[in-house]
Amino acid sequence: MRQQLLLTSILAALLANNVAIADETVSTVAAPASAPASPWTITTTFNLTSDYYARGASQSWHQPAVQGSFDVGHSSGFYAGIFGSTVSERTYVGARSEIDLYGGYNGTFSAVKDLGYTVGVIGYLYPNGGWHKYQALTDTVGSSVDENFNTWEANAGLSYKWVSAKVSYGLTNWYGAQKSTGWTSDSDGSLYYELNALVPLPVWGLNLIGHVGRLDVKGELSRDPAFAGANGTTIVETSADMTDYKIGLSKTFAIANAEGFNASLVYVGGSNGGSNGYWGQNGYGGASFTTTPGAKDLTEGRFVLTVGRTF
Repeated sequence: MRQQLLLTSILAALLANNVAIADETVSTVAAPASAPASPWTITTTFNLTSDYYARGASQSWHQPAVQGSFDVGHSSGFYAGIFGSTVSERTYVGARSEIDLYGGYNGTFSAVKDLGYTVGVIGYLYPNGGWHKYQALTDTVGSSVDENFNTWEANAGLSYKWVSAKVSYGLTNWYGAQKSTGWTSDSDGSLYYELNALVPLPVWGLNLIGHVGRLDVKGELSRDPAFAGANGTTIVETSADMTDYKIGLSKTFAIANAEGFNASLVYVGGSNGGSNGYWGQNGYGGASFTTTPGAKDLTEGRFVLTVGRTF
């Protein structure tokens, strides 16, 4: 469809040029100059997904999620935006939504064709959510717990054609993980490494999606008996470190001549799950490693379908 539109545009331009030449024989009035293109671009998205996975763990308790974003970009490479998604209170106690604020700069290296770079900052915010709403924890250590899940990171990455790599560095505690919430230490300085690929395929306009990431959380869940009531009497796995993966297909398409629709089907999961894994229970605010009623493995491998539109 995009190729057809491009061909149509070229033919229209040639036709318009012939008309202009013919008009010169009957008129010498010059056509007004067209306004220069704006260096700014605005993009919005709306998506529906069968399960909101981020870094290998379900943020929506394996339920569907509604998502949207608003982005502003400049020809200089500057970008900024906001992303929102529904999340589960079972994953983030007290929070039903995630709001991400981000900005940064993208550029290319003139010495090497197709080699690009990016630097930026992002904040993951969870309104009304926090460890202080995790009842088992406050019952154990008292009302002194007053830490939310909000997390800020700085990131930098490189890209070459359809492959990119990025590292993110925690500027704040990782989702509020610190001594007062039952961890061995503060968790600022946690790292996330990722390698991504988006490969155009020669069939049906499909793209192959590939991703592998590694989360390295600074500190672990404390085995201090003071937190036993909150963390469970049998703690088998104290680390939230995890390797995650994603592989699948995506496609952009038009409906009734309206461009911008997209869909993807991916298989996604992580290595730290099950009944004894950190992610196998109640997410960031759960911190319970014993099997409890209604518990889910948030990192189990699953197919995730996402459909949406970019405006």
